[in-house]
Amino acid sequence: MNLFRAFQDDVVAIVEKLVKSGSLPEGLDTSRITVEPPRDATHGDISTNAAMLLAKPAGMKPRDVAEMIAPEIAALKGVAKVDVAGPGFINAGLTDEYWHDRLVYVLKAGTAYGASEIGGGEKINVEYVSANPTGPLHVAHARGAVIGDALVNLLRKAGFDVTSEYYINDAGNQVDQLARSAHLRYREALGEVIGEIPEGVYPGDYMIPIGQELAETLGDSLKDAPEAEWIDIFRNIAIERLLVGIKEDLAALGIHQDVFTSERDLVQAGAVEHVEDLLQGRDLLYRGVLEPPKGKAAPEDYEPREQTLFRATDFGDDTDRPLKKSDGSWTYFSNDIANHLDKYERGFKKMIDIWGADHGGYVKRMQAAVRAVTDNEGELDVKLCQIVHLKKGGEPFRMSKRSGNFVTLRDLIEELGENGKDVVRFIMLTRKNDSQMDFDLEKAVEQSRDNPVFYVQYAHARCHSVLRNAAETLGADTLSADKLVKANLKHLDDAAEIEVIRTLAAWPKMVEAAAEAHEPHRVAFYLDDLASVFHGLWNKGKDDTRLRFIDENDEDVTRARLALVLGVATVIASGLEVIGVTPLEELR
Repeated sequence: MNLFRAFQDDVVAIVEKLVKSGSLPEGLDTSRITVEPPRDATHGDISTNAAMLLAKPAGMKPRDVAEMIAPEIAALKGVAKVDVAGPGFINAGLTDEYWHDRLVYVLKAGTAYGASEIGGGEKINVEYVSANPTGPLHVAHARGAVIGDALVNLLRKAGFDVTSEYYINDAGNQVDQLARSAHLRYREALGEVIGEIPEGVYPGDYMIPIGQELAETLGDSLKDAPEAEWIDIFRNIAIERLLVGIKEDLAALGIHQDVFTSERDLVQAGAVEHVEDLLQGRDLLYRGVLEPPKGKAAPEDYEPREQTLFRATDFGDDTDRPLKKSDGSWTYFSNDIANHLDKYERGFKKMIDIWGADHGGYVKRMQAAVRAVTDNEGELDVKLCQIVHLKKGGEPFRMSKRSGNFVTLRDLIEELGENGKDVVRFIMLTRKNDSQMDFDLEKAVEQSRDNPVFYVQYAHARCHSVLRNAAETLGADTLSADKLVKANLKHLDDAAEIEVIRTLAAWPKMVEAAAEAHEPHRVAFYLDDLASVFHGLWNKGKDDTRLRFIDENDEDVTRARLALVLGVATVIASGLEVIGVTPLEELR
């Protein structure tokens, strides 16, 4: 339960009561009333903007409205005190008993705690990775893969019906070059000395096994054949084999996407012509010549000749965009429109794409196209992922590259050891997607406060260490959530203990806010905060024996504190589940 949303509902009900009694006028808009934590924690636990928001439409001073609302809030269950501050801000403090009830709620819900229904089952498509199937995934793909996958988990926890998708860019010149690369390695497997890899051909060693398989399957039947006879065969086999590798790389990162959509299949099914017909029917296409961009390099699709142009400026773009080149061939943009129209026609009005930062100039046109082909019903949010700088000990790091010219995702995971998958996933979420990232391999595995993965996992492991130790004297069967929920939580009265519960209670609000903003990095930030307050309580107990989790002389106090410890472990596990990291019960 999001406690802030619950109190928001209470405040709205209070306003409606005051309207009904005639204290406030009818017709007030309560939709923008919020209840949030105060910016200054010394002001209390919750704060509402109700008086400031309603004063003007009510024709009253904010403080006068606040003075009417405040006593009603004070009467709510769990409220200890209410203050009206400044011109009309309403702040309230909550009772220890209220916070104890929140801990009970955590223990009863288990790792499902924080789940929300704000999504209402709305369908959302999240497309991420979508790398050209021309080689293994590299480190830059890892960031988008993790952000996309964590976002899928987050949206599902918030009650959305989410489909995760990989759009296979298997049409165009890059996959023709892949076919030529495969043919080169095929000839090499047949004994031909190929010499230096030609310009434009994919040079990585990962192409060698594909060439060997083709040689074993086809013999030398296509060794000297003209390109037209073998290019389709070699393209299809190379894409198929590399997609297997890509899926294995994603699986190594804990990612299993629901749908893989082929660009080539869409094009062959007439999806691009469908886009043309739809836009033409809405008078959104015309023949014209675009002016060259001023002071910038011309984009790839610019031609100083007449082309078929899409009226992108009608939908917020900076310029109209080519749908067809002057020779009548389709632009890449047309294929991408077809991809998003296909999603919309599959029932997804909301779409989220995770792209690399180098595609930043493509965002406006794609959003304009989605609005156009869906008659303004479709909504596309694009998250751009900035580059990842790989380092070791603060210095740029280079690993051996079987790829030919980049560090693979698999290499990175293996370099980080047995927990490599979890380390990569957590670290990739320690910065917002549009911030550049330094990924330091040494810091990622060191056991220190500077390593957020270790810091959060250490908190979880500490919780389980306490529970294991307690089980030796109290019995493991007495430490389950359904038993600890009956503990006398009144013993949790220290400010540090209440602060831990406050942080636990903030998890549902965080889930909803992060889901609505499409920002899964907030989960990693929250977990770091929770670990911090828990470690703080642990350290306080080292200095003050009265706050230690296990009091051998008072079983009642011990059970209350063990309930708190289990609550922390539960919420950390819930958060790690969202970001796809396995919670550790022991650190080695």
